[in-house]
Amino acid sequence: MNTNEPAVTIAFYVFSALTLGGAAGVVFGRNMFHAALFLVASFFGLAGIYVLLQADFLAVVQVLIYAGAISILVVFAIMLTRQVERGNEWNQLRGPGLLLGVLLLLGLLFVLTGTQWYTGMGPYPADTVSTLARQIFGPWVLPFEVASVLLLAALVGAIIIAREE
Repeated sequence: MNTNEPAVTIAFYVFSALTLGGAAGVVFGRNMFHAALFLVASFFGLAGIYVLLQADFLAVVQVLIYAGAISILVVFAIMLTRQVERGNEWNQLRGPGLLLGVLLLLGLLFVLTGTQWYTGMGPYPADTVSTLARQIFGPWVLPFEVASVLLLAALVGAIIIAREE
């Protein structure tokens, strides 16, 4: 994909606006369920950026795991707590949180501007998904399945605990 094409540039700005707009909706929204929906929009925007970067495996993982599974888990957690509206936003930790956020931003900007970034223009592999799938699901299939069963057991346990109250 040629990154100098106007369509790629327009798509990048659209996906970036979707990602940043969704993130802003998560941070500034008062309704937790709406914040979870904004989070899904942000995940889809990031998946679109991965597609533009020709990282097809990361795009698929972003949609399946984050926009799908993690978002459903967040919605389950919100619905099980029965508190959809956020409480008092002007609490005592807002000042230290803002200071910590500004310090983190300054640190990231320092690293971003002080690093020599490698921009490889070499040939990209045509099919990365099958290669990665063989690597992940070959020797690592048992730990992968154990982790999925563990997550399923934790979700069922959370539902049982929530029903008992």
